[in-house]
Amino acid sequence: MEVLRPPLIRIGGRVYRKNLIQEQAFPREEEEDLYAGPGDCADEPCDAFVVEETERGFQCRVEVPSPLYKYIIGKKGETKKRLETETRTSISIPKPGVEGEIVITGQHRSGVISARTRIDVLLDSFRKKQPFTHFLSFALNQPAIQEKFLQFKVEVLEKCSKDHGVSSSLFQNPAKLHLTLGTLVLLNEQEIQKACDLLQQCKEDFVDQITGGQPLTVEVAGVEYMNDDPTMTDVLYAKVHMKDGSDRLQMVADQLVERFVASGLMLKEWDRVKLHATVMNTLFRKDPTEERNNTMTGKSSFKERESFNAQNILKLFENFHFGEVQLDSVRLSQRFSSDTSGYYATSGQL
Repeated sequence: MEVLRPPLIRIGGRVYRKNLIQEQAFPREEEEDLYAGPGDCADEPCDAFVVEETERGFQCRVEVPSPLYKYIIGKKGETKKRLETETRTSISIPKPGVEGEIVITGQHRSGVISARTRIDVLLDSFRKKQPFTHFLSFALNQPAIQEKFLQFKVEVLEKCSKDHGVSSSLFQNPAKLHLTLGTLVLLNEQEIQKACDLLQQCKEDFVDQITGGQPLTVEVAGVEYMNDDPTMTDVLYAKVHMKDGSDRLQMVADQLVERFVASGLMLKEWDRVKLHATVMNTLFRKDPTEERNNTMTGKSSFKERESFNAQNILKLFENFHFGEVQLDSVRLSQRFSSDTSGYYATSGQL
């Protein structure tokens, strides 16, 4: 990390430097004790959260999903103890698995603010390390699209099976064909409900205006690859575009992601959403049970992916037509799940 140019962390509209600190690694995630030191956050008044005055001093409450409690506690409680000692506060954390609020109390307002700010930095850091749990998606699993996809699979295996790395295990599950707009880490029911509410708000604020309240007719045609070398491909995707040539689908996707990023529910990864439908992915080869999801942010649990040579596929199927589809809803889809149709279980939709 560049000492003179440390990374910046944005929390509640404020920007903090993440200073270089020594971190001790432990064999299990549960025993990690990474700690944001005193220099990471200024002990200054902050209007991003509420500090209440009580009979004994000051108090601040923090809504934290229970899976993140362990990062505030630290190995053998060391992180919590250091926070309390250095900020002269008392930090009350609910029991593991019990949803609730972390309560910070202290005699001095500045100490409570300092403890809260450091907790926010810790939570922000560790939340980014959590695997995503949900994603915003458009379903592309209509019967006609599935039928054409299966035809594509058969023809690829007939004509290109001798190409390096090409096998039947690379193909997406046709029932889960989709466009991913962005991924989210939602760790409890409250966060899921917040995402559902925001999705409905987006519908009222701009989605209906862009779409005119009507489904978007799109064409799924042609294939493209993600990386720079077609002989070493990891992801092959079908291209998607509006049938009328407009950019309305792109507008909906970009504005949805922008709104979710602004809410803190999603991390910004690209300037624009890359509209594509994954049809082949080397992650699927590594683990047959691996969710056949979009690859924009998913991380493989394996050290190495066996790429495949897609040159012939790109030449032979450059203009393959998967079909037309009416996109009438954006779904908050749950990772590693299935509904009765075989698609991902839906937590909410617009």
